[in-house]
Amino acid sequence: EVRLVESGGGLVQAGGSLRLSCAASGFTFDDYAIGWFRQAPGKEREGVSCISSSDGGTDYADSVKGRFTISSDNAKNTVYLQMNSLKPEDTAVYYCAVSPFCPTLVAELILDYWGQGTQVTVSS
Repeated sequence: EVRLVESGGGLVQAGGSLRLSCAASGFTFDDYAIGWFRQAPGKEREGVSCISSSDGGTDYADSVKGRFTISSDNAKNTVYLQMNSLKPEDTAVYYCAVSPFCPTLVAELILDYWGQGTQVTVSS
């Protein structure tokens, strides 16, 4: 059974940082990519970042490029999203997802499985 568990969300002031974690199990981690997407109330789902577990290739949405960093610890089957210089518009529920690959445009991230999400709230 594929399982993804996100953690690390919370309330932070604008300009602050958070690190999200995604613990994965139930599939061969090295064969897939892991992506992060977010969903804010009243807004469309947005692909945020993606990392290929096989070669470490990464991709970011323009809205987070230079502020967010995705990384992977393959020994722990865990992917992290370091979020710096947070803005109120980053407020959303953040989900990690299993994807067959990282697309050229992270907005086109294919979502095979995803977790329950973790809330990130950035106050102004």
